[in-house]
Amino acid sequence: MKIDEYEHGVPSWVDLGSPDPQVAADFYTALFGWECPEGPPETGGYRVCTIEGVAVAGIGPAQSPGPPVWATYVDVADADVTSTRVAAHGGQVIVEPMDVMDFGRMAVFADPLGQVISVWQPGTHPGAGLVNEPGTLTWNELVTNDVDRSIEFYTAVFGWGTETHGDGPGAYTEWQVGGRSIAGLMLKPPMMPAEVPPHWAVYFAVADADVAAARVAELGGSVMLPPTDIEPGRFSVVTDPTGAAFNIIAVTPERAG
Repeated sequence: MKIDEYEHGVPSWVDLGSPDPQVAADFYTALFGWECPEGPPETGGYRVCTIEGVAVAGIGPAQSPGPPVWATYVDVADADVTSTRVAAHGGQVIVEPMDVMDFGRMAVFADPLGQVISVWQPGTHPGAGLVNEPGTLTWNELVTNDVDRSIEFYTAVFGWGTETHGDGPGAYTEWQVGGRSIAGLMLKPPMMPAEVPPHWAVYFAVADADVAAARVAELGGSVMLPPTDIEPGRFSVVTDPTGAAFNIIAVTPERAG
């Protein structure tokens, strides 16, 4: 599905801060069919990856120590106002609002539980122009240790609504904007390794989760969770050759439609 612009509060972009952008670019090109040419010097070599000329994700040099991560960006009408709300509701602004040339204005913050997320106030770059198709972003999900505190914070900062399915530790909450589900929230499951901190997870769509997971391994990545059936489809948790974790999912026809 092609998208020209996003509503305030909707995740609109993902990018990877990698210790080896070339290795990462080669991997995702082979896995998803992206084209990831190195960006110009004035952008630090930041790569805007595309499918048939349409932007789908970014890859740049790692900007902080620690393992590489895929970052989620939420579209906002005003990055400065959003950052003020973050601080007012117990979050921490890690990167103050800053202009990224004429592409847009961004900020990075941690919520009260330490989970990191970014915001994007679009300029000439609205975000991903293609989503919910093989090789593109299809879902963003917060894995947290405190569901109630997370709901309190993100509702105050972004104005998100919620719809929760089930109850107890296995409940799943869908974040909503205008009655439309735009991301997910779940309690960190017991089978997730203890060393994996609460985080915002990124899902990319694939045509076949089993084929894609096997391809990840062939390309030098790792399969952390083998393909598994869940209500929306069949998914797997994998890493690229540099250790950046992400999810792949083949959505059921009913969900895709």
